[in-house]
Amino acid sequence: MKKWLLLIVAVVAFALAACGNKEDENTTSSDSETTLTDTIIYQSSKGDIEVPADPQRVVVLSSYAGDLIKLGVNIVGVDSWSKSNPNFESELKEVEAVTNEDLEKIIELNPDLIIGLDNIDNADKLNEIAPTVLFTYGEYDYLQQHIEVGKVVNKEKEATAWVEDFKQRAAEIGEKVKAKIGEDATITVAENYDKQLYLFGDAWGRGTEILYQAMGLNMPQSVKDVALEPGYFAISQEVLGDYVGDYLILNLVSKGQDISFTTSDWYNNIPAVKNGNVFTANGEAFYFNDASSLEYQLSFFEESFLK
Repeated sequence: MKKWLLLIVAVVAFALAACGNKEDENTTSSDSETTLTDTIIYQSSKGDIEVPADPQRVVVLSSYAGDLIKLGVNIVGVDSWSKSNPNFESELKEVEAVTNEDLEKIIELNPDLIIGLDNIDNADKLNEIAPTVLFTYGEYDYLQQHIEVGKVVNKEKEATAWVEDFKQRAAEIGEKVKAKIGEDATITVAENYDKQLYLFGDAWGRGTEILYQAMGLNMPQSVKDVALEPGYFAISQEVLGDYVGDYLILNLVSKGQDISFTTSDWYNNIPAVKNGNVFTANGEAFYFNDASSLEYQLSFFEESFLK
């Protein structure tokens, strides 16, 4: 009798242990599924990257801060150029300025996602800190780039909706501008830096994507010849007049730069200047072509040309 009793106890104990193991397996499986639902796969041109589905602490090492701001994504670390951009002053006021070299500082920020350009050092070390997505500059056009950033942070739908709306608004404003200044009017975009001036093509920030692509306005042939293919072209200040069309968008960088050329005789004798067809923009606010910067630039052009 005792042997049968011991056998029954052993069977019951085994059954209870089996049930416990099954519960553990279910719990493990459930936890694993929860983890998977908390991440997504971003299909980059360099391969699939697992990123958080709802990133809460993003470090941006390049010019994509404005895209994340537009998408409502929290930034905890940002590049110095974005940090000093007056357009982002309120949004980035409490955000730490970092570079790809500041590994310890980035670790302290405890990011769950890092975004930047692929021409930086320490990419492998950054990837050890948090999932890291590095874009190649120019791989996507200025609007598709916003959508790609949207994909990374699981907001592709919102990014795509903004792009479609922006394209429509920019095209409508472009038609109004052409009706006012003429279909054949030409516009030059220039920026000062270190006693030189830079001319820009149609895809190097500074509002060029809006003017030449979205709005369909014209670039002077002299600028096309030197700046369209490389994206930008440096000239000495005194020859600016050789490249200025009917209108000049002058992105004036005043911080730490000499802007006395704007009072010189050679500058004020340029026909566009004499005719009052110069629109001076804040250079620090005009650098980028992210979604937030594009909104600012479009508003600037609408007000400058139409009001």
